[in-house]
Amino acid sequence: MTVVKSPLPEQSRKTVAEALQGALVDLVDLSLLGKQVHWNIIGARFRSIHLQLDEVVATARTGSDDVAERAAALGMSPDGRAGTVAKTSGLDTVTDGWVKDTEVVEIMVAALGAVITRMRERIEATDVPDPVTQDLLIGITRVLEKQHWMFQAENV
Repeated sequence: MTVVKSPLPEQSRKTVAEALQGALVDLVDLSLLGKQVHWNIIGARFRSIHLQLDEVVATARTGSDDVAERAAALGMSPDGRAGTVAKTSGLDTVTDGWVKDTEVVEIMVAALGAVITRMRERIEATDVPDPVTQDLLIGITRVLEKQHWMFQAENV
């Protein structure tokens, strides 16, 4: 059932739907991963990294909401269910238990790097079919890249 009629041609709609759904899953999973290590971080840099993780989670949650609402506005039903995220996310899982602050930094650098790589692919894919979606993805990626830089600076 289609509730909202998309202004995009069918092929463009398919490309944009794939980009938005992939971004949604990555961002939801990034927020979950960020919270998991946020709750379990230990070490000398606990406080600063703990607070920085809150920034990543907020970015991922805001971005996922914006992406899902863009999909809905184009007549595409966004799917952020836990099962969908678990089956289709490209992020590595995090082990349970306490995580040393240095390991948290490595986890976040890797996770952010993976999401940014896929976001840049989506930015390229949406260039012609929907520059509005591309603009949204560019804005989210800009903030993710800032966080990626900040976590990398923790390990110098």
